[in-house]
Amino acid sequence: MKNNRICELFKIEKPIIQAGMIWCSGWELASAVSNAGGLGLIGSGSMYPDVLREQIRKCKTATSKPFGVNVPLLYPNIEDHIKIIIEEGVKIVFTSAGNPKTWTSHLKQHGITVVHVVSALKFALKCQEAGVDAIVAEGFEAGGHNGREETTTLVLIPQIKKAVSIPLIAAGGIGFGNQMAAVFALGAEGAQIGSRFVATPESSAHQNFKEAVINTKEGDTVLTLKQLTPVRLIKNKFYQEVESAEKKCASTEELAALLGRGRAKKGMFEGDLTEGELEIGQVSAAMDSIKPAAEIVDEIMTDFKATIERMKSLAF
Repeated sequence: MKNNRICELFKIEKPIIQAGMIWCSGWELASAVSNAGGLGLIGSGSMYPDVLREQIRKCKTATSKPFGVNVPLLYPNIEDHIKIIIEEGVKIVFTSAGNPKTWTSHLKQHGITVVHVVSALKFALKCQEAGVDAIVAEGFEAGGHNGREETTTLVLIPQIKKAVSIPLIAAGGIGFGNQMAAVFALGAEGAQIGSRFVATPESSAHQNFKEAVINTKEGDTVLTLKQLTPVRLIKNKFYQEVESAEKKCASTEELAALLGRGRAKKGMFEGDLTEGELEIGQVSAAMDSIKPAAEIVDEIMTDFKATIERMKSLAF
């Protein structure tokens, strides 16, 4: 796209960024999105260091186009991940769940473009101070881990756009071209999309989870575990246990014990729809089929352009 700072920054054709989701975003999905003209991201949050290195190498073999790695800054092996990313020559890193000042300057010293994910204006200002190259502003509608403020994308994007000068990517509740056009109208120059790309053949999510996602209806997801780290989940037996514990005013320690280890892997990667943690966004209620990643990218861009043309005809 002409005059689009996100396309220029990442050297991509289309301002669509695939979210680096745990257990869903391996090299197959990242390379498919990049080959379709967007920016694919490997989700390192569910990977051991040696697995991340293998994923990066496979992605480099599968695409000659730009791709990146998403790194949750609270990940216990963060130093190893950063080292591998630098050694393997990855040029784009999206950071999240932590202070952007921690690694931004180090990554940029190695010629890496750095983007940080935020859920509130105060964090966006910290990102700009830290020297990141772009910001992802993620609204309350998003899947996975979310902001405690519960600010919607419609409110968050114009607030941050007004306050920062660096390129802005919108996330949360975006799965279709008309939604992408809406956030562009609010000041975004790119859209980060997660839920749509979960339901693709290239996603590393379990087929059970993919089918659960496309069968989700309005109201079937809810933001919960706000005492620990807020996360949007599909309602299932595990969620009901969390809800019951919270109604009984369970302590953070009790909630952490209930969550345990490997709950997200159990649900999204192994396909246990009863006991697993099923993270997905509200936009899943508008999804009804599993499609290849390239088809989704093309569909979104076609609808995006058609929406803009339609809005021009409505202008007074």
